[in-house]
Parts: sequence; structure tokens; C-alpha cells
Amino acid sequence: MEAQGSPLQLLKIPETRDKILVTMGLLLAYRLGFQVPIPGMNPNFLSDISREAQQSWFGLMNAFSGGDIGRTSMFSLGIMPYISASIIFSMLSKISPKIEAIAKEGASGQKRINQWTRLLAVPIALLQALLVYTGVFLANPLMIDKSIGAGLGLAVIVILSLTAGAIFCMWLGELITEYGIGNGASLIIMAGIITDMPSALAQMVGRDDFYDTIVYLVALWLAIVVVIVYITKGTRRIPIQYAKLTRGRRVYGGQRHFLPLKVNMAGVMPIIFASIIFVLPGVLLSLLDYEWSTWLATVLNDQVGFVHVALQVVLIFAFCFFWNRLMFQPEQIADDLRERGSFIPGIRPGPKTAEFLDHTLTRITMAGAAFLAVIAVLPSFVTAKTPLTPAMAYFLGGTSVLIVVGVALDVVDKLNAQLVMRNYEGFMKSSGAGWTQQPGQQTKP
Repeated sequence: MEAQGSPLQLLKIPETRDKILVTMGLLLAYRLGFQVPIPGMNPNFLSDISREAQQSWFGLMNAFSGGDIGRTSMFSLGIMPYISASIIFSMLSKISPKIEAIAKEGASGQKRINQWTRLLAVPIALLQALLVYTGVFLANPLMIDKSIGAGLGLAVIVILSLTAGAIFCMWLGELITEYGIGNGASLIIMAGIITDMPSALAQMVGRDDFYDTIVYLVALWLAIVVVIVYITKGTRRIPIQYAKLTRGRRVYGGQRHFLPLKVNMAGVMPIIFASIIFVLPGVLLSLLDYEWSTWLATVLNDQVGFVHVALQVVLIFAFCFFWNRLMFQPEQIADDLRERGSFIPGIRPGPKTAEFLDHTLTRITMAGAAFLAVIAVLPSFVTAKTPLTPAMAYFLGGTSVLIVVGVALDVVDKLNAQLVMRNYEGFMKSSGAGWTQQPGQQTKP
């Protein structure tokens, strides 16, 4: 089609061009916010820690915030509190009957849940700002401006500054979602991850094996992206047959549609949950001054060790099944199909349909969990004995690549939808204008 033949077609449509410009402008404003430092902080106080803790709890927070928690700016928390609040309400909408009923009210119910998500993001931002101040700032006194010192006043300034920056990032994300292209929160995380790549590459310039490393890095990254795109787009299409209804002389229904079940239905959530639960014991053990705790923390933090890999794989499988069962409930889907007069060909409505969906979901979840486990574990083995910097190795990890590729695919789908909708509207206008009813011709129902 001509609409999808060239990316320049996007700039010829005023509506799409305006959305692209708004998105780029808001992302630029988000990046400019990192030039506003927190009062009383040394501008380079977290540079060394962020490089050494890419695979720790601090590195996980760095990924959620968009890759910029290692800077002394008001936007250090980024979109992380809003993402945490969204995950909480996504789970509550499946667990709590009251919130589930509100979510089913349509646009008004979703508006209420969005408002609650914004309100919940404020205390989460305060808590995370307090953790960053006590767990990182106070643990490194040399990183604080000596003229101010670590006191109550500095704590209030840091916590309120980080909270205000997180709320502003949340507002920018909602503006992108409403007036731009794609999901604003996802785009902000993607922008933060990608913008760290030039600095990571700059650290590798000047090495003797620089070009060999770059070729190896590009080949590895392309291979990971191809696999992620293939699995992300993979779906199991279950045919749904609608029953025929006769109303007078007209027959309604009788059409066949498909219920798509994605192979990677859970997305990046199992890796996130597994990383949080897996990393916290290692962090707590490292704070204890015992020989056994130090040894156990070393074993847990060994990225290519058997204990680390085995526990991470088990947790990913467990959370993958948990998330899919929480978000996709076969019994509810079967009841909805029966109430609408729909059925799966060859399967009886009701319990048999729920049993079939449950069996299909189990097999798909097993394949998706295996894919996520490989994506999360394999990069550590591939980059273990390479001269890649920690930031570059972390970028090849499962969380970062899945986020970047997933957001990019979502943006491409939104842009294609804009082009198809534009051409479809123009086609209907041109065809409708040239059609006239001939004498004796019946009007189509």
C-alpha cells in the first residue's frame, strides 16, 4: 500500500505530524529536566555507584526510572512511581471485586482508576525518594555538599525534590499519551534507556578491540531483537463462532472471529517481579557483617553461578504463570462467550470451553516463560568474558531490550493505524461521493 510504502507519508498527514512533533517536544522537555540538579548534592555523587550496581537493587531502580537514577537531578526517579502504581491497580482490578466492577464501567470507570493511580503515585514517590536518600546518599557522605551537611533540612529538600520531579514526569507521560503517539510512560522509559548508550559507547572508545567489540555488540543485539520481535508478535489464534440470530427477515451474526493469545502475554512483568524478590535478599545479606552472609550474598549475586541462574529461572516461571492467570481468566472468558451466544467450534460452551482455554493458556505460558528465562539469563553468559562496560552489558539484559523493542513495536503499530485510518477515510469519501442510486435500485440495508 502507498500508505505504508514510505515513512515520509507520516509527515504529509497534518494530524500525525503534529502528534509526532508533540511527542518529540515532550520527550525533549523530559530530558532537559535532568539538567536541574537537586540542591545540596554533588553533581557526580552517583556516577561510580550506578556503574558498579547495574545488576543490583539500585540498578533495577535505574531501569524503572528510565536509566537516569544515577544523576543528581530532580527527575532521578523518573516515571518509576507511576509505573509501580499502575502495576498495583492492574493487579487489584483482577483481585478486588469492587475495583473490577469499576473497571468494567467503561470510560468513566477507567477515568476513576487513572485518578486513583495518580494519587497512589505520590506516596510511592515519597517512599522511593526516602529509600534513595537513606540507602544511597547517607551511605556516601562524601557525595553530599559539605557546606550543607546531612541533616533534616537536606532530607526534606531531597525527598520533596525527587517527589516533585516524579510527579512532573508522570504529567509529561500523560500528555504524551493524550496528545502524542504511543504510551507516554513507556516512551519515557525507552528514552532514558537509549540515551545512556552514547555515554556507554564513549567509555569504550580508545581500546584496541573497540571495533571488534562494536561488531560483536551489534550482531548480538540484532539477534536478540529478532528473537524478541518474533516471540512478541507470535499469537495463538482461537476461532470464535458467533451464533446466527433471525430478526424478522434479517439474519444477524454467524461470523467467525479469533481470540488472540500472545505467546509472551506477561511481557516484561515476570522479569521485574523476579528481579525485585531475587535482588532484595542479596542486598540485605550484604549489609550484615558476617562471614556466612557475605559468602551467601556473593553466591546470590554471581550472575553466571548455578544458584543465581536456577533461582532466577524458577522465579520467572512462577511469576509468569501468576501474572497470566491473574490477567486472563478462562472461566470468565467462557461465561462471557456463552452469554453472547458465541462458542469455539468443536468445543461445548461453558466448562468445556473453560477447560480448553485453561489447557491452551498453560502451554502458551510455558513457552513464554521459557523465552523470558532465556532472555534474562543468556546475556549474562554472553557478556561475562567480554570487555563490555556494565552499562552496555545491562542494556543487553532482558528488561532493557524487552522494554525498548516492545515500545518500538507499539509505536510502529500506532503509526500504521494512523495511516490506514487516514487512507480508509479518504477512500470512503471518494467512493461515497461517486455513488448514486439508479431508478428502481433498492437501497442496501
